[in-house]
Amino acid sequence: MPIPHQYVASPAALAELCEQLRDSPRLALDTEFVGEDSFVPKLELIQVATEHTAAIIDFPAMLSGGALDGFWEIVCDERIQKVVHAGRQDLDLFAVHAGQIPKPFFDTQIAAAMVGFGPQVAYANLVQRVHGKRLDKAHTFTNWSARPLSPDQLAYALEDVTFLLAIYDHLHTKLSKLGRLQWAHEEFTRLEGVVGETRREPQERYQRIRGWDQLKPKAAAVLRDLAAWREGEAKRRNVPRGRVVRDEVLLQLARHPPRQPEELRKVRGLHASEIDRNGESILAVIHAALALPSSAWPLLTKERKPEPESNGFVELLQAIVKARAMEEEIAPTMLATTADLQELVDTKTSRSMLDLPLLKGWRRILVGELLLDALDGKLAFTIDPHKRTIGWSPTEPLSRE
Repeated sequence: MPIPHQYVASPAALAELCEQLRDSPRLALDTEFVGEDSFVPKLELIQVATEHTAAIIDFPAMLSGGALDGFWEIVCDERIQKVVHAGRQDLDLFAVHAGQIPKPFFDTQIAAAMVGFGPQVAYANLVQRVHGKRLDKAHTFTNWSARPLSPDQLAYALEDVTFLLAIYDHLHTKLSKLGRLQWAHEEFTRLEGVVGETRREPQERYQRIRGWDQLKPKAAAVLRDLAAWREGEAKRRNVPRGRVVRDEVLLQLARHPPRQPEELRKVRGLHASEIDRNGESILAVIHAALALPSSAWPLLTKERKPEPESNGFVELLQAIVKARAMEEEIAPTMLATTADLQELVDTKTSRSMLDLPLLKGWRRILVGELLLDALDGKLAFTIDPHKRTIGWSPTEPLSRE
């Protein structure tokens, strides 16, 4: 029997909804937002469901008069389990508006990857595989800021939470049977840390720019300070960071810092309008960063150049990871990334001290120790031509001479 649902667009309706939610032991949560034109994505809808009710909260309609305070109190109540799917952006928006990350939470996409559904499984795919129902995804690219919303749009939004608690039950049961509930909670803690990074200090923001760690320390100092300036400018203007200056342009400015206004106009990708608006500020940031003493430069790990044979080692480790993932019915990407394996291969000493997920917690138990043994020559490998699987067994360490 379908659960009743409601569209909440007034403080009175929200207060009534909160009374219905307050005693629920768990909430299914999702959001719809528009992020193309603002520094922080504009939250438009919040979808919430319990076993007995489902609702869509029109967020812009609730912004005045502190109407959402009671709702945020419920969402952040640590006695209530929150259930999300691929919830990084949802959690980040909740943290922005509620002032904290709602805990505890359970991410069904992460849990699904840990019980054999594959990496980054889509919600609609999960609904179909668990419930046998095919969702209509016709409104994937809806402009959620437009009003009024059609009945079809509202139905689409509600579906994102309607099945979520039942999926939670299914995955929680599988995790329990496999003894992986603690693994899942470790991953949720990692996700919490990632969500927190989105609001990191502006001076640390440069570390999210691809290629920053390939710069020389002095150039990294320029990038760090330019990224911090961009963060403040984008926030002040309430526009996306790339609308001010794109990442690749910041990297170019850091690698080859211009000293004069006319040099700025030769930088590909730096728009003339931005130079007119902020050219002097950009040059001032660059000049100040270049004048810093070396003690104020970012600390970078020494650049490592993979040895000629390292690619073969990485491929071997990838085969081990895939074999273990197949045995345990878990997505290989949950265990280790190619970058993790390359770093493991490149580092000859103190491998156990590397700050790699695959050498921590459940990953180390499941595959990390095995990879370390493989690199130390403590394993012999075999191939079963009939089952087309890889096997291994202990052997004497290979000679280092």
